[in-house]
Amino acid sequence: MLPSGLPEHVAGAEPLSRFLTSDSQFNSAMPKASAFMPGPADAKTSVFRQAPDPLSALWDTADREIGLKRRVRAVAVLTAAQVWQAKLDVEAHEPPPMHANIVGWPCAANDPELTRAQRKEFALLLAQSAKLVRR
Repeated sequence: MLPSGLPEHVAGAEPLSRFLTSDSQFNSAMPKASAFMPGPADAKTSVFRQAPDPLSALWDTADREIGLKRRVRAVAVLTAAQVWQAKLDVEAHEPPPMHANIVGWPCAANDPELTRAQRKEFALLLAQSAKLVRR
């Protein structure tokens, strides 16, 4: 068990929330691939193990964990199973409470352009699977 009380293993049906801080990460209908691209330094995409219901709890987490640094504009919500379908994985990573990372992004060590193209393709699969929740 993690300090938050959640199990270490992320279950397939478990909802994951990706907090979006830029209008360029989504359009009126859905998140964009850029919303899920991994960080260049660690090749991980930060998510929170929290569903959009109730909405107030989701926004409270967004404001507490992200809002001090940046304004959260929207949230992309998908399940761990949808991440797995994109051939990626989810690892619990606390602190902060309920935090996890999407991992397993492709890496062609000798070809950064190929790595970026592959990662964008995987990120697009996640974006197409996700539901957009706006404030």
